[in-house]
Amino acid sequence: MTVASPPPDLAGIVARLRAAGCVFAEDEAALLVEAAGTPTDLTAMVDRRVAGHPLEQVLGWAEFAGLRILLEHGVFVPRRRTELLVREASVVAAAAGPGALVVDLCCGSGAIGAALLAMGDRIEMHAVDIDPAAVRCARRNIAASGGGQVYAGDLYAPLPTTLQGRVDVVVANGPYVPSEAIDTLPPEAREHEPPLALDGGPDGLEVLRRVTARAGEWLAPGGHLFVETSSGQVDRAVDAFQGGGLRTRVARSAELGATVVAGQRPAP
Repeated sequence: MTVASPPPDLAGIVARLRAAGCVFAEDEAALLVEAAGTPTDLTAMVDRRVAGHPLEQVLGWAEFAGLRILLEHGVFVPRRRTELLVREASVVAAAAGPGALVVDLCCGSGAIGAALLAMGDRIEMHAVDIDPAAVRCARRNIAASGGGQVYAGDLYAPLPTTLQGRVDVVVANGPYVPSEAIDTLPPEAREHEPPLALDGGPDGLEVLRRVTARAGEWLAPGGHLFVETSSGQVDRAVDAFQGGGLRTRVARSAELGATVVAGQRPAP
């Protein structure tokens, strides 16, 4: 005879989460109870959350652009503000028509690529990240949204050279926190997300400059590059885009607290 497990102590879980500083303790408790397979799993998950692990890593998924993006421990958690980058890039990908060629650099969990695949019409997706755990997640998430190629490596380096001069859209949500500001980030980020996904160098724009410097080699004539940055970095980011020969504009969303710099390779 199988003995049923006692119902979870929801009130006790909420109390522990609230004491740990979780503002939305009731909502988090419900999600943890739903995700846990066994009482032992639930206890371990609550312990991790109370210890400061990001809720999304504890659950194993993050909600992003209407999708559940699978995550592993230690992989960068996609932020809602990045949905602005997806919106901007999706318009251009749609205008390019079926089979639009999209490259997602610094892809992390593959959230941006997966969202674009879910929104687009037979997009040809190529995604890159330097972190092996992120690459594993990206392969699962991109496969779930329609499929594409995911490469392990540094920015453009692992991409097939046959893509050069043919890409309709490059998206890059690389690190853009200045090195000296890393210590000011919430503990969830600085202790449980990879430094490579956060630290953008002395002024936060080291990776962005590397992306823009070579974008013209990979974009098709009329192709676009989209990069997320902060409002305080816009002027220097625009300078980097223009230095790479791109026609530049800036998109902002007050609702999302997001800033995206967009550049277009001039057509002949």
